[in-house]
Amino acid sequence: MAEARAAAAEGEVPVGAVIVRAGQWVAGGRNSKEQGDPTAHAEIVAIRRAARIVGNWRLDDSVIYTTLEPCMMCLGAIMQSRVSRIIYGAKDSRFGAICSQIDGLRAEWTHQPVVVGGVLAEESKALLQLFFAERRQQKKESRHDSTGALRRNK
Repeated sequence: MAEARAAAAEGEVPVGAVIVRAGQWVAGGRNSKEQGDPTAHAEIVAIRRAARIVGNWRLDDSVIYTTLEPCMMCLGAIMQSRVSRIIYGAKDSRFGAICSQIDGLRAEWTHQPVVVGGVLAEESKALLQLFFAERRQQKKESRHDSTGALRRNK
């Protein structure tokens, strides 16, 4: 949740992820797409950092905790890095690749992580909802001048 809150403070969609191995925190990551990298999802950032720290792309016996159900890209990275367990918070009705949009684990892959969803789901969902409500309000306010009148495009 701390990584997700940090992402929001940076103007990013508030999603955070951490990698834990043998009960020890290895690396964390948060969304940073607004810096110009469309692949900079929290899970990808955390996996990249963890692989560097561990010194191996294989993150066997690791757990990824993420505040939002992974998308297909992130699920692919999780599978490729051999993370053993996925624990996520809120479902992602737009891009979720575990149960919301598609079941990316339905196929019989050679690697099959254990999945637990719904952990801190309400807190994760509330953080996302607040972020997007604030963003909508800012957009609405930017369409009005200082008197409150709607600006007209010229």
